[in-house]
Amino acid sequence: MSSESPIRRVLIYRLGSLGDTVVALPCFHLIARSFPDAERVLLTNFPVHAKAAASASVLGDSGLVHGTMRYTVGTRRIGELLRLGRNIRRFRPDVLVYLMPLRLWKQVRRDRIFFRLAGVRRFVGLPTEQDMKRQYDAATGLYEAEAMRLARAIAELGDAHAEDLANWDMMLNADERSAAAEALIPMRGKRFLVCAPGCKMQANDWEKENWRTLLGRLYRTYPSYGLVMSGGKEDVALCEYAALDWVGAKLNLAGWMGPRESAALYAQAAMFVGPDSGPKHLAACMGVPCVCAFGARNLPGVWFPPGTRNQIVHHPPECFGCGLETCIEMKKKCIRSVMVEEMEQAVERVLGYGE
Repeated sequence: MSSESPIRRVLIYRLGSLGDTVVALPCFHLIARSFPDAERVLLTNFPVHAKAAASASVLGDSGLVHGTMRYTVGTRRIGELLRLGRNIRRFRPDVLVYLMPLRLWKQVRRDRIFFRLAGVRRFVGLPTEQDMKRQYDAATGLYEAEAMRLARAIAELGDAHAEDLANWDMMLNADERSAAAEALIPMRGKRFLVCAPGCKMQANDWEKENWRTLLGRLYRTYPSYGLVMSGGKEDVALCEYAALDWVGAKLNLAGWMGPRESAALYAQAAMFVGPDSGPKHLAACMGVPCVCAFGARNLPGVWFPPGTRNQIVHHPPECFGCGLETCIEMKKKCIRSVMVEEMEQAVERVLGYGE
């Protein structure tokens, strides 16, 4: 018999919003397989951005985690840090799984000290100083995808198989799938495209005129298809404008559905089209091919959606990897270099050359 104490409680540290949570799905599945009998609680923020969905709304009642613990990003308030430390001590985790983005080494050391003081004795995924680099593939010119990096970070638990879409399963329930089916009733069984043109960062915004022009052209090429516009409440007007020239069957469901219901809806689509934002990950993890206009604020490949049928249109300039949320000096040179014609051709590579 093993002399190790059984793992009864696992704390998972992962901040972020919709996309950050979705790319960690293979790791959440691996953690659940590794500690099937443990209570698994996610320490996360609520939320990081006004336009971002909280991790709890992405994971829902999937069973991948059993609850959440609130954290305010960047807080320096002693009272809040003490409260968090008390909550962690009260939970008494047997292990903490560290699923954080690449950070400065001093931040990692600070995290280690804080969690030690909060009573954590075993860590999985806490990087060393040598681990603080992202791998690069010179043959493709792409950097390691975030999902792959996270899987590598917790490899001591096993292989997360992030390359397999089966490990991106959101574990949707019948009610969520039913809500999507009901929303699609007006489509009357048509094949349809999903477009989610909104994004929370100015540097990734492909701009509404481009989306309107693209969708107008796509309607002329694929007139028998329907169009479903998607996004948050703040995207309603943008979606209405972008779809103005699609004169066939269309629905604007922006603001009507949460992340999990949206994923169930995307699963029925022939294709997803959008910028570098959270919804593309929802579509991709449901096995739907994505056509995406990418800027270059992140390193190429890091946030590309999973799957082999996606079409990514991007032109990294000399300033790629800047990390800027708002680009002033270069006037969004990277995302502005993506032409409507290129996006149209990318759709054609997925759907064929029209009707």
